[in-house]
Amino acid sequence: MTDAADRSSREYPDRPWVGVGVVTWRGDQVLLIRRGKAPRLGQWSLPGGAQTVGETVFETAVREMREETGLTVTPTGIITVVDAITPDAEGRVHYHYTLVEVSAECPDGEAVCADDALEARWVSVEEAGALVPWDETRRVIALSAEQRATARRRG
Repeated sequence: MTDAADRSSREYPDRPWVGVGVVTWRGDQVLLIRRGKAPRLGQWSLPGGAQTVGETVFETAVREMREETGLTVTPTGIITVVDAITPDAEGRVHYHYTLVEVSAECPDGEAVCADDALEARWVSVEEAGALVPWDETRRVIALSAEQRATARRRG
């Protein structure tokens, strides 16, 4: 599918698109990318993308991470589900995504920017809070950090 066809099929959709966002951890740092495509072009966000037919959510997470950053990750769980609905100036739905947010671990490897990632950076949760403009993404990262801390306490 061409980039133009891909973009037009997601703008003003007749149904929501299922996307997968990946909160990838290396120690206490999380991986952010600066987006190279709309929506949120140029903004810091989580890697991820659209689920394809026949793919599980975790398979989508692994594929998208490889495509966007060159990293191989191990999904560890589902964090939450987020509705991302972006209206245009007239109030029509310009984009509508149902985002399944997945946690993953990546103990090694260097992130390289590819696909729609302009830049990639490992940051602390606090740094992510300062870089990421969307409240929902900051909430998802914080929730994932809380879930990891709870799992560690339970041992």
